[in-house]
Amino acid sequence: MLALILAGGSGSRLGLGEKPMVTIGGRPMIERVIDAFREAGCEPVVVLSPRTPYTHNWCRVRGVTHLTAPGKGYVEDLVHAVKTLEETDPLFTSVSDLPCLTPGILCEVYRRYCDSGKDACSVWVPRDLQLEEGCRSLYQEMIDGTEACPAGINILRGDRISDVQDEIQVIIRSRRLVFNINTREELLRVQSLVRDRDDEK
Repeated sequence: MLALILAGGSGSRLGLGEKPMVTIGGRPMIERVIDAFREAGCEPVVVLSPRTPYTHNWCRVRGVTHLTAPGKGYVEDLVHAVKTLEETDPLFTSVSDLPCLTPGILCEVYRRYCDSGKDACSVWVPRDLQLEEGCRSLYQEMIDGTEACPAGINILRGDRISDVQDEIQVIIRSRRLVFNINTREELLRVQSLVRDRDDEK
């Protein structure tokens, strides 16, 4: 299964250069995301933009499959990538700044997607977990009575990428999905925890 990892943002809020290249435990965040998808049996493709030349070079040197989208926005770059690859099957999409992501989480999401019979799947994390870890999301929604925030992981049908797709909203109660790194405070928090969490599967 294809996994498109969107890595075209400039990371201006974090202020440390290209965000995918920011290191956690000595490894770039994007490397951790790529490894999680590979270990889950997916084929990762990194979607870049003109704003991420260092990430482009990193992918090129390491032989990571990648393409450069126009950089007009997350959704626009995603659609561009799917159409460029001529992908028609269901595929994962993910942000590149989830350094605690695991293959186990991805396999759970895929299982629940397949069981649902829906066209698409969006992944959410309970807001109370975010607050406990000192993180904040700009968007919340009530899902089955739980206030939740988007985790930045989805499954979409490639053949309907330009359409609104009927989706299942999956809540995963895992602190590993809390850390979508946007501020230096969040970065420091995850750096202090990642050594222990690297031992979890």
